[in-house]
Amino acid sequence: MPPIPDPVPTDTEVPHETEVVVIGGGIIGVCASLTLAEQGIPVVLFEKGEIAAEQSSRNWGWCRQQGRDPREIPLIVQSLNLWRSMNSRIQRNVGFTECGILTLAQSDTELEKHRAWASLGEDHGIKNKLLLGPEVTQHLTDCATTWAGGLFTPSDGRAEPTLAAPAIALAARSLGAKIFTNTAVRTIDTQSGCVDGVVTEHGRIKCKTVVVAAGAWTGLFLRNLGIRLPQLKVRSSAFRTHPMPGGPEISIYASGFAARKRSDGGYTIALGGRTRIPYDITPDSFRYLREFASLAWMSRKSLRLRLSDRFTKEKRYASRWAAESPTVFEDERILNPAPVVNLLQQAQQNIGVSFPFFKQMSIAEQWAGMIDVTPDAIPVISETPDLPGCVIATGFSGHGFGIGPAAGEFAAHLALGQKPLVDPKPFRLQRFSDGSPITPIAGI
Repeated sequence: MPPIPDPVPTDTEVPHETEVVVIGGGIIGVCASLTLAEQGIPVVLFEKGEIAAEQSSRNWGWCRQQGRDPREIPLIVQSLNLWRSMNSRIQRNVGFTECGILTLAQSDTELEKHRAWASLGEDHGIKNKLLLGPEVTQHLTDCATTWAGGLFTPSDGRAEPTLAAPAIALAARSLGAKIFTNTAVRTIDTQSGCVDGVVTEHGRIKCKTVVVAAGAWTGLFLRNLGIRLPQLKVRSSAFRTHPMPGGPEISIYASGFAARKRSDGGYTIALGGRTRIPYDITPDSFRYLREFASLAWMSRKSLRLRLSDRFTKEKRYASRWAAESPTVFEDERILNPAPVVNLLQQAQQNIGVSFPFFKQMSIAEQWAGMIDVTPDAIPVISETPDLPGCVIATGFSGHGFGIGPAAGEFAAHLALGQKPLVDPKPFRLQRFSDGSPITPIAGI
């Protein structure tokens, strides 16, 4: 059973016009809406299902600087600052705690990679502590495994995925944003080659700007407009335990498991490290084969390709459709893949071996979500050259929750023609078509 995010009631009457439409009620979309509403900009958010019902409530809940791609570091540094002040900003609880993250190293080779990233992080003002051998036990008691060491980043944190996006959506509404759930946007209306509005299943609404933050659905949505966005989906499985008093407060990542404490006293646990992860082959795997070649080669030891029912289902997706006709967005309100149970069983066993505290865990829920991935594993937060007025914010490649507050603010700044809070060049859509090298970073 997937996590159930806090409910957000829907508005009922779609207005005839607004300034900005946001498509997608995940963490990016609601943070963009909050930023716009705080500036007094009329904004309407449409979500085809429920707020945060897909990956924004199914992720691990990590708010992580450690190990980031260098191109993302300025954005995550800004995002951590926003997470720290979020409760007071919105007068609601998002469950954020600055707990620290410890990544454990099994070998000297892994430890050297941590040492290299620690130096990179220091260049960006991120304080880290490289732990050598026995120093690990200063941060983790009751550890039954001997580690070569680890990297500890005390300023990293965690938040609660089922609380955060709904709380931010409600805050945006309190400032004037309109929030519509179970309302799919079918397409974008254009006039003279520019955005003129959107067509929803409940009617048209005029606007000057659209922010497309539709997660794993973004590439398909844009394809109907002739916009090529190379994007694939990777299934990520996790489970949560019932409350377990007395366990580690810091979040832990190691080969074979990852764990973070929850605000209810339980833990969210998944399979960490370079364990082989199943990847569902879909028609997009072939459509974007050229763009993803480098990432596929880099990940060849950690991916297990498989043909599942996703191929058949997505093969039926239309590439073009009329605004007047129902779409797949109405047929599949919530993307709800089944968890890969054997991977979760491995994680449960692995963490119990390393930390006897977890041997007596009781599993409360297990689930999976679809991570939207780009060829270089960093997001697209960009204006769309071929469609003025369209801003894209997607492809967060498993990093979207932690980076969400800053990414949403970034997208809102682009929508308003304001200077974004970080250099926009690494995140531009054109990097996949202008001859720029596609360079995923190994070991991040």
